Amino acid sequence: MGNLFCCVQVDQSTVAIKETFGKFEDVLEPGCHFLPWCLGSQVAGYLSLRLQQLDVRCETKTKDNVFVNVVASIQYRAIANQANDAFYKLSNTKGQIQAYVFDVIRASVPKLLLDDVFEQKDEIAKAVEEELEKAMSAYGFEIVQTLIVDIEPDEHVKRAMNEINAAARMRLAANEKAEAEKILQIKRAEGEAEAKYLSGLGIARQRQAIVDGLRDSVLGFSVNVPGTTAKDVMDMVLVTQYFDTMKEIGASSKSSAVFIPHGPGAVRDVATQIRDGLLQGSFADQS
Repeated sequence: MGNLFCCVQVDQSTVAIKETFGKFEDVLEPGCHFLPWCLGSQVAGYLSLRLQQLDVRCETKTKDNVFVNVVASIQYRAIANQANDAFYKLSNTKGQIQAYVFDVIRASVPKLLLDDVFEQKDEIAKAVEEELEKAMSAYGFEIVQTLIVDIEPDEHVKRAMNEINAAARMRLAANEKAEAEKILQIKRAEGEAEAKYLSGLGIARQRQAIVDGLRDSVLGFSVNVPGTTAKDVMDMVLVTQYFDTMKEIGASSKSSAVFIPHGPGAVRDVATQIRDGLLQGSFADQS
């Protein structure tokens, strides 16, 4: 109906290419336009000014001979004041963009190791964008943004990388566990050493208290009972301690069978051995 009345409608974000007898004449903006077809005027085609996206998958090889699929996302649009160039100069815009992407990626990735490809994907995207911007601007297109959205190594390579990462993490965990166990053992040994030291101090103080008590008892008994010697008092104290010990052994329900010599002579032997031990200890302390 529009052609019947020599009118044509151009939608928003779109331009129309007007030709007269096959020759470019004008770019029609959005709206309604009068085209007298009887005078050779016609619309050769329409060109969208909207932002478009093209995903390009490129297979290439890294410096360490690993094949990867690099997926680049190209966002581009036609330039309004160069609409005639965008319409006439390229017959396959997507194919042209794809060819430039292949060229840049296959020139950049083989210079990098696989790990570096992941780390430098922004640099690769920038190189692709610069090359496309320089080439496509001559054809009336603007490259808005270029993104490297995915890097896919071979499935076996990905599995190997995951295993390497898992092994490294397990090794780190084992080192941390060993370090923790080492610290626990050191702390445990320090605690045992401190406990033994304190136990030794306690035993030494206990023995010192016993010796002081015996000395006070001997001196007190010698003063209160004339004619007794220190040896007599010590023998009496030892006999008393001996019987107290026998009493405690007999009174304890959990005691095992203990065989010890019993009798006056045995008591005298025990007293002699204890006295000799005390004297040897005193001599050792003095030396």
